[in-house]
Amino acid sequence: MRRPFSLALCTVLAAWIVVGCTGPGAAERDAPPSFPEDYRRAVAPSFPVLDSAGTAYAHPFYGGLNVPRPEFVDVDSDGDLDLFVQEQAGELAFFENTGGDAPGAAQLQWRTDRFQDVELGEWYRFADLDQDGDPDLLVERPFSYIRVYRNTGSEGNPQFELFTDTLRTPSGTPIFSDRQNIPNITDIDCDGRLDLFLGKLDGTISRYEARGDTVGIPQFEKVTDAFEGIEIVNQQMASARHGANTLAFADVDDDGDQDLFWGDFFEPGLLLIENTGTCEDPNLRTSPQPFPPSDPVKTSGYNAPTLADWTGNGRLDLFVGVLGGAFDANTTLSENFLHYAHTDRGFERRDGQFLGTLDVGSESTTAWGDIDGDGDIDGLVANKIDPAQGQTSRIYVLENTGQPGTPTYRMRSPIDLPRAYHLVPALGDVTGDGVLDLVVGTWKGRVLLAPGTGDGRFESSRELVALERGSNAVPALGDLTGNGRLDLVVGEAGGSLSFYRNTEPDADTSARPSFDLETDAFADVSVQDRSAPALHDVDGDGDLDLLVGSQAEGLRLVRNTGSAQSPAFAAPDSVVLPAPRLSAPRFADLDGNGVADLVVGTEGGGLTLWLGRP
Repeated sequence: MRRPFSLALCTVLAAWIVVGCTGPGAAERDAPPSFPEDYRRAVAPSFPVLDSAGTAYAHPFYGGLNVPRPEFVDVDSDGDLDLFVQEQAGELAFFENTGGDAPGAAQLQWRTDRFQDVELGEWYRFADLDQDGDPDLLVERPFSYIRVYRNTGSEGNPQFELFTDTLRTPSGTPIFSDRQNIPNITDIDCDGRLDLFLGKLDGTISRYEARGDTVGIPQFEKVTDAFEGIEIVNQQMASARHGANTLAFADVDDDGDQDLFWGDFFEPGLLLIENTGTCEDPNLRTSPQPFPPSDPVKTSGYNAPTLADWTGNGRLDLFVGVLGGAFDANTTLSENFLHYAHTDRGFERRDGQFLGTLDVGSESTTAWGDIDGDGDIDGLVANKIDPAQGQTSRIYVLENTGQPGTPTYRMRSPIDLPRAYHLVPALGDVTGDGVLDLVVGTWKGRVLLAPGTGDGRFESSRELVALERGSNAVPALGDLTGNGRLDLVVGEAGGSLSFYRNTEPDADTSARPSFDLETDAFADVSVQDRSAPALHDVDGDGDLDLLVGSQAEGLRLVRNTGSAQSPAFAAPDSVVLPAPRLSAPRFADLDGNGVADLVVGTEGGGLTLWLGRP
């Protein structure tokens, strides 16, 4: 038995109540927020978002991670460790530790995804190069060279300025560093001069040492291309392999010298090469051993380690960013920022996603509406391929367990749908019975309809339309013709948009809705690749505009210059919001204040949130 949708319709269609019918003050507002000027990024909003076990995400709307490269450093010289994470080339996210250095007091707050606009390629490393007590920064200069930023700021106010675009030897030779290998820097022999270590694709390590007669940022002279005779070779595969790698040094056994950690593309775990020498006379000719010894790291491979005393107990904890190697990278698309706490019992795994962000894998998309008829907005969050299931996408329910105006969202089990690749949800009352139905796009270019029951469940799906050409169908619903029926706009892999007019003549037969393709409706509207449309009255003039996500162009706004009954669309304009790759936008009032917010699915499998001003 299908029960009617419980919220009163304040617009013609149930599909649009999610942006204007809940929360206080909607009727009193003179104009909608100006887009995008009146929207602000919210990584950790005031309302809670919980995982399936009921634990609150610390940074629910950070956007997800696929290939995190973490490092902890006290960048602001306040005595506690801050966090940097690189997910994309050209971006370096900064999370400030605002809790202090007391045991258990550490607390991270997101500050930016582009720390001081430093230009970097595939990796970064902090080190006090000029030995002045604050960290400087080495980054990859595309392609495969080393750029150096010097910290010229003061205590509490770090300022990174470009020192050299290419790090060179004393003879002027540029130092080549394979961009897929993350190097590291330490004083390996305690002589007061820093050593630069570059892992190579053949499993060996090059060592460079700072010259003793340089002042400020040092020059590095090559010492050897075969440091300690190390050659990392994976023996688990059909043939011995070595490949892209990461290096980290730390005194993990508290014996006063630096041990070496190695993560490799062809190694599912993390290898420790113990230093059995002394600080002044290192010896790293021991056999590599899986680490931690009691519970070795085992992932899809290409593990990027970093060590830091995060818990404040005087011991180094282990953190691993999983970049995804030779062992099915799809399995680690969500749990890829591992934390092993160093306790009295050794290293114990604590987190698979240390940052605490909502993450369903990769290429996330959403839909929003009251699917269970309890008067508040729920969410649906889908992925390209599910890390836990493999071979299929899943659409998870993000149930609102709070009250109108005071939401609380909690992850629930996925919806039961046929196995398919890259499911993309949209919600709207397509069948005209006052209950939200589920419309789903698929990678094969089909758009399915699963009628809603009004209590959070959906009936079996059937095909609604199929793209004439193209794949990765991304549906959006809205009444573009002003006749009280939902029309359908579909994005696809090539970047174009298709318009399907709802031609059902009366409500008596709307349980079997009919949509006809109008081939010229969006002839001049497209993005470069992977169009993801959202329909919303952005400028408050009574008709629906288009906001279109893309693979690499960010968000594009297509204004409706016609009317609510006769739409006409202008050329796409860029939107000045730092949208992620493969942006998938939706508008919905998530915080319950009566103003539409912008939620964007991301390549990383999470969500970014932009709150409209109240």
